[in-house]
Amino acid sequence: MAVSRKNILEGSLLAAFVVVMATDARPVVLSTIQRGLLRTGLWRPHLPTRPAALPPIAAGRAAYLHPLALYTLGGQLTNLSRYRGKVVLVNLWASWCPPCLAEMPGLQALYQKTDTAKVAFVLISLDENPSRARALLKRRSYTLPVFFPAAPLPAPFDSPSIPSTVILAPDGQLADRHDGMADYDTPEFRAALEKLADD
Repeated sequence: MAVSRKNILEGSLLAAFVVVMATDARPVVLSTIQRGLLRTGLWRPHLPTRPAALPPIAAGRAAYLHPLALYTLGGQLTNLSRYRGKVVLVNLWASWCPPCLAEMPGLQALYQKTDTAKVAFVLISLDENPSRARALLKRRSYTLPVFFPAAPLPAPFDSPSIPSTVILAPDGQLADRHDGMADYDTPEFRAALEKLADD
């Protein structure tokens, strides 16, 4: 049986696919493909708005609704309540998750364009080994604020899948939630975040 160039090419492509899927290159390759899909504009999140039934921020409110304990990249204990008074974009991700990696460039771009005096970014890595998350951030030159959970995640952060993004109004009320990857780097989404901060 003669082997044609087509058979060699097909075999080579199949072998390359198997190698990629069985190695650490898998998340990188899949996230690159998914990032291309995000650029089509088909995966846009809802625009967050203040829930109609909720009043604006109550001055002097006793406790923030989500006192979520977190560790910084450097290992210091902190709390989500430190962002009281700001809109908070909380993104759950992991370095081994291709859709998470696909949306990270968009989140980084949004972070660089957004007024962080009004909007806080809290990316929570769910990596069991924090050094993997740190290495990814360094390798890709991401400057987003990344944290690690200090305790099990309560609602509304306890998602069965990642990536998952939760938007909190300045008073801590849930403004929106998006499960799955999305392209957050749009003028409309940034304007909605800043409008929510000003309401």
